[in-house]
Amino acid sequence: MTDPEFMDHAEILLQAVEASCDRINDQTNADIDNQRTGGMVTLTFPNHSQIVINLQKPLQEVWLAAKSGGYHYKFDSAQWMDTKGQGEFFARLTQDASAQAGVPLEFKR
Repeated sequence: MTDPEFMDHAEILLQAVEASCDRINDQTNADIDNQRTGGMVTLTFPNHSQIVINLQKPLQEVWLAAKSGGYHYKFDSAQWMDTKGQGEFFARLTQDASAQAGVPLEFKR
């Protein structure tokens, strides 16, 4: 994948995260604050815990850091998959955000 292709796919992912936060905040009481700075999105929950998603352009990866740990994702022509076989990006984000918010949430493309 070329760098511009990576950036196109990564931008779609970051926009989906932001749109999911907006939808979640409209439909639930989760009150997730999402801040974007360049290639990084920080989700802050009412209990002050955070999830940080950032782009690693030289590696063509998206990194996710949550209370459960750190994860690296590569685009496989269809979706963002963990480099160590631990699943798809939005499934992990949904699981970690739900745990940190204390309520069931759903993040999706």
